[in-house]
Amino acid sequence: MSGRSQQRAYPCGRHLGLKWGVVSNHFDGDTFRATLTITNHGDVSLPGSGWAMYFNSCRKPLPDSVTGGVIIEHVNGDLFKLLPSAQFGTLAPGVSRQVVYLGALWAVVETDAPAGFFIVYDEGAARAEVEAIGDPEIVPFSRAEQVTRTPADRVPRQTAALTFDENRRLSLLPEKRVGKITPAPLSASYGAGVFSIARGTAIVHPPELSGEASLLKDALAGLLTHPLQLAAADQANAIRLRLDPELAAPEGGVAEQTYRLGVTPSGVEITGRTAEGVHYGVQSLLQLLPVSAWQNRELELPIPICQVKDAPRFAYRGLHLDVARNFSDKRTVLRILDLMALYKLNKLHFHLTDDEGWRIPIASLPELTEIGSRRGFGQGDSLLPSFGSGPKVDHRPGSGHYTRQDFIDILRHARERHIEVIPEIDLPGHARAAIQAMQKRYERLRAAGKNNEAEEYRLVDLNDMSKYESVQMWKDNVVCIGLESCYRFVDTVVGDIKALYAESGVTLRTLHVGGDEVPHGAWEHSPLCQAFMREQGMTSVRELEAYFFARFRDILRRHEIGMAGWEEVALVDENQGGAAVSRPNPKLVSSGLRPYVWNNVWGWGREDIAYRLANTGFEIVLCNVTNLYLDLAYEKDPAEPGYYWGGFLGTRKVLEFCPFDIYTMATVDLLGHPLDAEKLTQMERLTPEGEKRVLGMQGHLWGENLRDGGVVEYMLVPRLIAVAERAWGKDPRWTFIADRTERSHRMDDDWNEFANRLGRRELPRLDAFLGGIGYRIPVPGMAIEGGVFSANVSAPGMTMRYTLDGTEPLPTSAVYEQPVPLPSGARPKVATFTTTGRRSRSATAIWNPRKK
Repeated sequence: MSGRSQQRAYPCGRHLGLKWGVVSNHFDGDTFRATLTITNHGDVSLPGSGWAMYFNSCRKPLPDSVTGGVIIEHVNGDLFKLLPSAQFGTLAPGVSRQVVYLGALWAVVETDAPAGFFIVYDEGAARAEVEAIGDPEIVPFSRAEQVTRTPADRVPRQTAALTFDENRRLSLLPEKRVGKITPAPLSASYGAGVFSIARGTAIVHPPELSGEASLLKDALAGLLTHPLQLAAADQANAIRLRLDPELAAPEGGVAEQTYRLGVTPSGVEITGRTAEGVHYGVQSLLQLLPVSAWQNRELELPIPICQVKDAPRFAYRGLHLDVARNFSDKRTVLRILDLMALYKLNKLHFHLTDDEGWRIPIASLPELTEIGSRRGFGQGDSLLPSFGSGPKVDHRPGSGHYTRQDFIDILRHARERHIEVIPEIDLPGHARAAIQAMQKRYERLRAAGKNNEAEEYRLVDLNDMSKYESVQMWKDNVVCIGLESCYRFVDTVVGDIKALYAESGVTLRTLHVGGDEVPHGAWEHSPLCQAFMREQGMTSVRELEAYFFARFRDILRRHEIGMAGWEEVALVDENQGGAAVSRPNPKLVSSGLRPYVWNNVWGWGREDIAYRLANTGFEIVLCNVTNLYLDLAYEKDPAEPGYYWGGFLGTRKVLEFCPFDIYTMATVDLLGHPLDAEKLTQMERLTPEGEKRVLGMQGHLWGENLRDGGVVEYMLVPRLIAVAERAWGKDPRWTFIADRTERSHRMDDDWNEFANRLGRRELPRLDAFLGGIGYRIPVPGMAIEGGVFSANVSAPGMTMRYTLDGTEPLPTSAVYEQPVPLPSGARPKVATFTTTGRRSRSATAIWNPRKK
């Protein structure tokens, strides 16, 4: 703060109130109209010059549409700048000013609102001041034109009545029909009686399974009033862990991850073909324990007599975690790894770098974290604010990175749980954090007269006049791949990451190179790139891009590391009727490249690209946005956080993902319109050989809206459990049921059983697991018929509580057990509660007792 602030000429940031609302989404083309109301709650006027207000928005304001005496300019990425125009005048104390503008695409949920406002006074001057304002108050979405993307949007807003109707097909099943292990094993039979883990029970294991034994001991220590002992020699009343390399895999299961779990009155035996198989048997044993044991420590833990024979459907069962857009600290990542282990997921695809942040320490290039991991404004070397991170440098989650020890701890924690960590260094696009960091390094060394050192890791052509804008609205996020220093940078980063893995005692097997969403226009007016292309005889920048990935692949081979990338890396563009069409590049089949295939949005023209790649010969990982992007909103409710560009994604939709036949489940496009059946029949199907090349699948949690660890867990769970169910469990074979009605009934039954497992076992367990997981609690459905209100929930077994006077339900409110007659004037509300008293948003319904 400058000295003049003590007799302030301008209102404080905290004295400026903001309110934002959508007027309508129904304008020409894909645009919406919104209002931003600025209110001066201070005691001095906001003048007509000398200030600028910055904010982040995932929806781009159209500058020519702005009214209210202000101008809105696009800075870069999702950062925008609001300035007073000559018509602004002043904003006196107690006065409000309404700004009206059009924005690109739609705004139907609160996530679409601008965020992270801050004001800068005397920008560029020595006495400049930056003050946070924060997020605006959001006007409720109430009218149809506010919650529909266009007049043709047929996806209904999620209401209490709609939820109730969707949940009608669920019921509380008898205990014997509810599975005890998740993901459901290939085979499980249960007998009468139990074996109790009690004082004196030992964990018997060979030396090769000491890690699995220790993890089991630690897990049980949190559930028992006394610790168990580890033992090498067999004894009675024991939990025995053993290896059998000849253990036969059940039909359809991955042999190396096979296990057997047997519980008899005299003890437990877990046999695995490998240590990894034993680990999965241990997780099944933990899931057999009484759910109540996770809430309070017990003297002994009864386990039902059973025989389980199990192996996963897919060898690759993953989770993609983006910590670049918003940073998730080590504690959050360790919790996620423990969740993954409980549900037998075995790959963490770690998205560590992007335009908005670089989170992994590189010893040779400390600038990558010193600059590339920090976001802020006007307070030293940092990146621009993004996703509402605000002006304060080093403020989480915009800023942050892992120390070397943090990363080593994460790698070791994952290894102990048989989870492979696959780092992603996203290049050549999505690279602004790296570009900015290396440019600061370049400028520092040039200023010190060290010109040769300055050039060593430069990532941009200083004379590049190329014009482009990425999907995320960045104008300068693509590395100059005509520079040799670019490849020196890649080699150094790869070498340092490999050394970090080696220090952890973990082998780096695969590195994901990104390769997605390089914007059109990049490199086209770079003198360096154009000169390099002429030297190499290249005629298009796509050839240059292919050269980059070939060099990247060569670097990884020299380091003995496999290469993975997004689907774009495995595709080549060809001209069809004057338009560029992407197809699998057969020249790369023998390269060892592993494509991760994501873009299957219905109507976008690449729905079958995963199957085409697999049929061509690539070993692929399915990442289908429509069923596996866990950053999408659960449902079309304005209060539900998340994006929806790939659709809305409830837990059932994740469970319904059919890896080998996405077409049978495909019914509507993004706006709810029926798909063209004829076009579906023309899309490529997986061949038998193609099926063998599907390594597996993974859920994706992108980080734009992950502003704290609680949001991370909310977005992940329970959908992550459905990902695990579909990746591990056998094919439910819905796609083989020709009759649509019969297929629908079968899917309803399977969803009902899984939903019962969630409500009666998994979510109550997670209330205590790791001190409590902040999963999304399902909002109840509610209906009023004949003066009686009824409620239901998508996780049968969870407690619902209600009020009749319009107040919010509390943990002490009445428990809903059966339909409730409504007295005159009643205003019922109902919410779902966890075993620890957390609650969902409440559901309500409009009831007019006079209406017939």
